[in-house]
Amino acid sequence: MFKKLLATGNHSSSTSTGLLILRVGLAIMMLTHGYPKFLKLIEGNFQFGDPIGLGVEVSLILAVLAEFLCSILLIVGLFSRFALVPLMVTMAVALFVVHSADPFGTQEKPAMYLLTFFFLFITGPGKYSLDQKFFGKRTF
Repeated sequence: MFKKLLATGNHSSSTSTGLLILRVGLAIMMLTHGYPKFLKLIEGNFQFGDPIGLGVEVSLILAVLAEFLCSILLIVGLFSRFALVPLMVTMAVALFVVHSADPFGTQEKPAMYLLTFFFLFITGPGKYSLDQKFFGKRTF
């Protein structure tokens, strides 16, 4: 099971290039959400929502771990599938809890992130990733 989670997939060069562009582009866009939260955390400003009742501090820390740290891991393609899980959970909370009563136009962004993160979880990071370099060519 662990080997499957580290598998990069058996993709052609053009598919891996597409996965690289998608993975890096998506993670950079997510960093624009995570970096301000990271700065809030560093400054000790814990004003943040508590959408699932864990407390504002814990909610902020989890959001920073997902949106900042996991985005960096996704950019370099290291432990990609593991990094995608917190990102998918964060987007599911944003979509189904935080924005559940909002119109579709507001729900659209977390839905797109969630679907794309799920796509990358299924395909793997491709051969242009640190997962490929460190864990070799493992396929399902």
